[in-house]
Amino acid sequence: MMDDSISRRRFVQATGLASAVALAGCSGGDGGDGSDGGDGDGGSDGGDGGSGSMGTLEVLHGWTGGDGAKAAEELTTVFEEQHPDIETEFNPIGGGGNENLDAVVANRLQSGDPPSSFANWPGPNLLRYEGALGTVDDVWADAGFEDVMVDEAVDLHKQGGSFRAVPLGSHRLNCLFYNIDVVEEAGVDPDSLDSVSAFADALDTVATETDKIPMTHGMQGTWTTTQLWAAMMLGQEGFDAYMNFIGGDGDESSVRATFETTATVLENYINDDASTIGLTGSNENIINGEAAFIHQGNWAAGAYRNAEDFAYDEDWGFVPFPGTDGMYTLHFDSFLYPSNNPSPEASKTWLEFVGSEDAQIAFNQFKGSIPTRTDVSMDQFGPFLQETAEDFANAEARPPTLQHGLAVEREKMTALNDVISSEFTGPYNVDAATSGFMDAI
Repeated sequence: MMDDSISRRRFVQATGLASAVALAGCSGGDGGDGSDGGDGDGGSDGGDGGSGSMGTLEVLHGWTGGDGAKAAEELTTVFEEQHPDIETEFNPIGGGGNENLDAVVANRLQSGDPPSSFANWPGPNLLRYEGALGTVDDVWADAGFEDVMVDEAVDLHKQGGSFRAVPLGSHRLNCLFYNIDVVEEAGVDPDSLDSVSAFADALDTVATETDKIPMTHGMQGTWTTTQLWAAMMLGQEGFDAYMNFIGGDGDESSVRATFETTATVLENYINDDASTIGLTGSNENIINGEAAFIHQGNWAAGAYRNAEDFAYDEDWGFVPFPGTDGMYTLHFDSFLYPSNNPSPEASKTWLEFVGSEDAQIAFNQFKGSIPTRTDVSMDQFGPFLQETAEDFANAEARPPTLQHGLAVEREKMTALNDVISSEFTGPYNVDAATSGFMDAI
C-alpha cells in the first residue's frame, strides 16, 4: 500500500481500537482562554525528548485504501524528500468515517500520550478536543496562510481565538456520480436531473429498463446514510431549510419530508448487500458497471482516478446532487496540533508543509479533493477537479457538511447517527427518525 523502499519511514497499521473518551481538559490546558499547556508563543510545549533534536514526527491518519492510500503516500513521500532530517512515523488507521482513528486519538490524548499531529476535521468538530490542542498561530503567520487560504478555511481552523490546525484539501459533498454505460442503457440523462423527484424517477427507470443497481449504497456504518439524508434535504427542501435545521431551528415538516423521500430510495433502489458493505465496496459497483448512481463526496472520484481504464466523461460522470446546482457542500481534510506535543518543532514543520502548495498538489489530485489555497495551479488535477474548483469559486452557497464536523459539534453528530442506526437502517421508521433528528439538533 505504501512505499516500502523508503527505509526511514515506518508505516504502522493500528490493530486494536481504544474506546472513545471525553477530552475536555485533557493533555494540558484549561480549555477556556486559549492557553493549552505552554505553547502560546510557538516555543516549547511538552518537550521533544532531547536537546537539539526535533524528535520523531508521528502522524496519524485514516487513509488506508480506496481514494486515500495513494494520496497519503504521495503526501508523505514529498514531505520526506523535502525534510530528510526529520525521523518520521506515519500511522494509517482504517475505518469508515474516521471512527477507528477517532477512537485511537481519543485514547492517546486522554492517556497523555499525544501523537505529533493527526488528521481530522475543523469547525465545530474541534470542540471535542477543547483543551487538548495547542496553538499554531506562529505557523499560520510565518507561512502567510491567512493571505492564501479560502475564507472558510481561515474561520473554521480557529478555536478560542487561535489556530489549532492547518487545512490540506476541500471535499464537495453534494455529488452524484454515475456509470455512463449503465445510464445510457437505461436511457437516463443525468444532466436532466434537476430535482429529487426527477432523480427518483430516474432510479425507477434504471430498475425497470436494466438489471443493474439503480443507486449503490454502503451501510456498514451509519455515516453514509446521514450524509445521504443531508444531500436529500438540500436538494428537496433547499438551502434555507437545511441551514435552519443545523442551526437548531429546523422545520419538522421539512425533516419528515426528507426522511420520506430517503426511505423511498433506500427501500426500493439500493443494492441487496448494502448493510454488509462500506464506501469502498459500494463504489466498486460503479467502477465495475454494476450500478448506475452513487451519492458520495468527491473522494469517490479519487478512487476512479486510481482505477484502471476508468476515465472521466468516458466511463464515469458527475452532476451536482439533484436540486443542489449552484451549491458546494463544504468539507475540509486537516491536520491538528496536540498540546504537550512530543515533537513540537517537527510537528510545526509538518503543519507548515501541509498548507504548502507542494503538499496540496501531491495529496488532492489523488484524493479527489481540491486545494484550500487560492494560488495553486490546477494544471495537474485533471478535468473533474478543475471543474470542481470552478464550481467552488462560483458557488452561490457553500453549506457546511452535516456528517463531517463542519455543521454541528461531535455530540450532535453522534446523536444523529444513533438515530439512523436505531430507526433508519431497515425498517425505515420515518416518524421515529424525524423525532430523533429534531431532538438531537
